[in-house]
Amino acid sequence: MTAADVVIRTEGLIKDYGRVRALDGVDLEVRRGEVFGFLGPNGAGKSTTIRVLVDQLRPTAGAATVLGVAPEVGGPALRARIGYLPGELAMAARASAGDLLGYYARLRGGAGQARIPVLAARFGLDLTRPVRALSKGNKQKVGVIQAFMHRPELLILDEPTSGLDPLLQQEFRALVREARADGATVFLSSHVLSEVEVIADRVAIIRQGTIVDLDDVRTLRHHAGQRVELTFDRPVAADAFRGLPGVEDLEVTDTTVRCVLRGEPDALLKTAAAHRVVRWSAEDRELEDLFLDHYRVPVGELRTDEEVPADGR
Repeated sequence: MTAADVVIRTEGLIKDYGRVRALDGVDLEVRRGEVFGFLGPNGAGKSTTIRVLVDQLRPTAGAATVLGVAPEVGGPALRARIGYLPGELAMAARASAGDLLGYYARLRGGAGQARIPVLAARFGLDLTRPVRALSKGNKQKVGVIQAFMHRPELLILDEPTSGLDPLLQQEFRALVREARADGATVFLSSHVLSEVEVIADRVAIIRQGTIVDLDDVRTLRHHAGQRVELTFDRPVAADAFRGLPGVEDLEVTDTTVRCVLRGEPDALLKTAAAHRVVRWSAEDRELEDLFLDHYRVPVGELRTDEEVPADGR
């Protein structure tokens, strides 16, 4: 893969807020033309990473490039190539939604002006209403439209469907697919796994400022493994199944063995074959299960909201 194929790259990205480390060595590569999902709950470091990419924050250490340019040196020329939707929209303007979007278009030399009414119709946005009178969901529509309307090379979207109803979430996903078909790259953060799973090519999971898993969606679902349940004709000893390759979360109750299986089932099946199996089932786990696996840690090890500043979400 050449440098031109990489739209976003971070290397050893660290961001500290006083004694709190929001990012702890984040390494990412987002390829041209892909939809890249960035998963994690509030406090994981998603928004901090994004704010570094759009030069709203400067890293404590490490480096980032966006469209081949460091964010801090790209200036207006770089920002004109990006469609950015922040996680928290500050919209208190007296102007109407249409006037505000028109103002954004003029800042971009008129780019996107013609698409404003088209996108507003798709999302059911009344362009005549004052922005400050809009609901959270309608303000989110304004944010989505301003990010997409000038057909940017790169879309950086932080929790983009927050406040949108299910039908508009479907419309948003359609818009993402259209942008990708036009050659755009999409980097979107979310804590809604089902949303990312249906539109992303690859997914990174961030936990406490560190990337803990990164791969295509199909491979990550494979990492999630299977839920296996075996029922025998008589009680079996847990020790016979404990420690088998790929067997995790083992639970043995009388005649039933339940576990999570990652990888090949060979060792589990050979051990089970030493007994009479009367019933069995194996069900693929979802990406959400893998996500929860990464976050299943003692409460004392997790950062609380009070420990992480608002900029370190």
